[in-house]
Amino acid sequence: WRFIAPFFLSDYRVAALDLSGMGDSGHRDRYAPELFAEEVISVARDAGFGAEAIVVGHSFGGFVTIQTAIRHGDELTGVVLVDSPVRPPDYDWERDPKRSPIRRKRVYDDFESALGRFRLMPPQDCHNDFILDYIGRHSITEVDGGFTWKFDDRMFEKLEFRNTGEDLQRLPCRVAVMYGEDSYLFDQEIADYMFSVLDESVPFMALPEAQHHVFLDQPLAFVAALRMLLAEWRHSRPNRQPRSVGAAS
Repeated sequence: WRFIAPFFLSDYRVAALDLSGMGDSGHRDRYAPELFAEEVISVARDAGFGAEAIVVGHSFGGFVTIQTAIRHGDELTGVVLVDSPVRPPDYDWERDPKRSPIRRKRVYDDFESALGRFRLMPPQDCHNDFILDYIGRHSITEVDGGFTWKFDDRMFEKLEFRNTGEDLQRLPCRVAVMYGEDSYLFDQEIADYMFSVLDESVPFMALPEAQHHVFLDQPLAFVAALRMLLAEWRHSRPNRQPRSVGAAS
């Protein structure tokens, strides 16, 4: 986000956070959707953003963004989900062998050896090598015996993960969906499903020649699309209402 945020500073105040278990934040014995949501809204409150806050979340961050909106939507103007798939209930998981993004960490003898193992997950091409190098260098920490990655590699074992269409239906604030046209995770079936769950007022924007990590391989296209969306939100009224969710017994 450090390569993206400066493009918005002329019109917005911007805060980026490391969720617990990631980056320079501490690790937890237990993770939960409500804890992640509380982390996000606490940063927004501390920054004094008020009810004009907009949360933009990519991939797993989109899941956290949904949970934040469900619990604190009255404190938000809107949320933007970036290549963050909400899969249909009958989605064929067998064709998605890389559904678990976290592998066990190794300890490397030296910093450069660890950096040499930095990879995007899911794998994809990225011509902006300087961005990958920057992220890689800031993702490593020194531990006893050498160097390893900062993230908690047991986070998903400690997390009750849910990401359903019912959550999308319950969002009380404005919503927009952006995704890479060539994304491995966000295929047309998922786009069609999310479009059917959300109402027609929700914009869906596919970024051409972008894969899952949209702001790494197509950063300027992502910035332009997000700028246009936020400018439109400043000059229009929201007209969507959260759909009621019923359960049949």
